[in-house]
Amino acid sequence: MKKQLAALIVISLLALSLGGAHAASTTSTAMSPAGTTGLPDAYSWRNLDGTDYTTGVKNQEPCPSCEAYALCAAMETMMQYQRGELFTPDLSEMHLFFCAGGTCEWGVNVSDAADYLVEHGVPDEGCYPDPHRRGDQPCNDTLPGWRNRTVKIADWGWVPRDEAAIKQALIEHGPLTICIWVYKDFMYYTGGVYEHRWGRLDGGHLVTLTGYDDDRGAWLVKNSWGKSWGDGGWFWMGYDMDMFIPGCYGGTGILYIDHVYGNFQPDVPRVYIERPRRYHSYILGHEIPSIFGRAVLQIGMPRVFGHTTVSVNASNTERVEFYLDGMPRYTDSRAPFSWRLDVLPGRHTVEVYAYSDNGNVSRDIVDVFVVV
Repeated sequence: MKKQLAALIVISLLALSLGGAHAASTTSTAMSPAGTTGLPDAYSWRNLDGTDYTTGVKNQEPCPSCEAYALCAAMETMMQYQRGELFTPDLSEMHLFFCAGGTCEWGVNVSDAADYLVEHGVPDEGCYPDPHRRGDQPCNDTLPGWRNRTVKIADWGWVPRDEAAIKQALIEHGPLTICIWVYKDFMYYTGGVYEHRWGRLDGGHLVTLTGYDDDRGAWLVKNSWGKSWGDGGWFWMGYDMDMFIPGCYGGTGILYIDHVYGNFQPDVPRVYIERPRRYHSYILGHEIPSIFGRAVLQIGMPRVFGHTTVSVNASNTERVEFYLDGMPRYTDSRAPFSWRLDVLPGRHTVEVYAYSDNGNVSRDIVDVFVVV
């Protein structure tokens, strides 16, 4: 979510009213309004003939990188659908965000991000994991050789602000990236169909529209605020065209992607730091949920009291190297991979590099704060 987006929308609307609007992208293609004939009463990429092609809900905090998260969520769904199997693809939102010109001050122009996907694509998460920091990170933090691990789109475009056209685009092209207004009451959504009823306008946000249900009169939408928000990270949004931000980054506020292709399953390690986890504290190795996970320190940063164990979930991996503050500290060549973290108080960065037997590498990263 970003308040600065609201200001950008005002500028876009002024440009339109003055006749100065221009195409948001040289590659984008506008759809025509659709009729209602032949559209099913309900449709969902979470239940397409009994198969859920979507991937797990992620948490973008604390950087306002929702544009990249929404686009990657749409791509991951179509990767599984086109392959005809569920292999849990995991694309690097941070590579897309920063390499397309994003900043944690306000976000990234979703048109620029979509253009980047056409020209360069996005690699897997192991090339550029999300450090979950508020400050900007360089594009060249991506691992060498990332271009051999990318997934691209052939084209993208804007969908008309029309209920039937949105449904048609969702069915024909897959999940849509949408710009919506965020009001105070949206923050407290826990289930049912969301319709704005109270509270001030807090700003704008980009999310992934994955389905609809005429009986509910609502769109099914995937958010990027973690599983603890909403209905497991998802929400139903009523058929209210006023929820879509007009003029969003120069378009209609509803974006489709066309034909995902590339290296869907690169022969590389998959590695994730399972402990220490964000929003948790560790007392002499024992894990408890953090009481003040959003206060004082970087949002979600794990707190360590004494020592803890860095535990890694890795596949297609021969060995894992553990780094602390940029310096190598330990190498584990036997699964399950782990390392005892016992360091001086203060903020530290833990990185792991996983190597396969053919020499390919992936990494993950987490910032921790050692209290005592």
